[in-house]
Amino acid sequence: MKTEFEKMRSGEMYSFADGEISDSIVRAQKMCARLRLLSIHSEEYRALIEELIPDIPSSSTICPPFHCDHGTGIVLGENVFINYNAVMLDGGYIRIGRNTKIGPNAQFYTPNHPLDYLERRKSQEIALPITIGEDCWIAGGVTICPGVSIGNRCVVAAGSVVTQDVPDDTLVAGCPAVVKRKLNE
Repeated sequence: MKTEFEKMRSGEMYSFADGEISDSIVRAQKMCARLRLLSIHSEEYRALIEELIPDIPSSSTICPPFHCDHGTGIVLGENVFINYNAVMLDGGYIRIGRNTKIGPNAQFYTPNHPLDYLERRKSQEIALPITIGEDCWIAGGVTICPGVSIGNRCVVAAGSVVTQDVPDDTLVAGCPAVVKRKLNE
């Protein structure tokens, strides 16, 4: 039988009131609060970001302030840069490919609540993973919704809300984001 945390990570309905999940969120909130007092040049920065996000490559950078639910659901490739004030609700995994740049105020939401209002009253949700390919540029103020995959070498224009998958080599923009043109042809 799966724990609620295991259900969360596997994209099944889970109880977000579960003790293990709550403990993980409290842990991440405390570390994010400490990060807010640091810059990427602070002596304590690297150790703290590595504790928050296990296996973060040494070539990858997240500029504080930074907000996440767990930290342990964030998987970054080499040479990823995440600018100020990113929000990563990582109940589901958030995977970002190497050489990807994320602008300030970008938001990544994996949790999704039931559409039925009676079901929504319960302490339950589903977390759908987000995947960003390699060599992407996610501009400032972008919101990426649960379950979205963005291909390699894509550009998401500032302020866009991405609700559907984006194919490789594509520029998308808008709310909701739509394909504006192919890139690298």
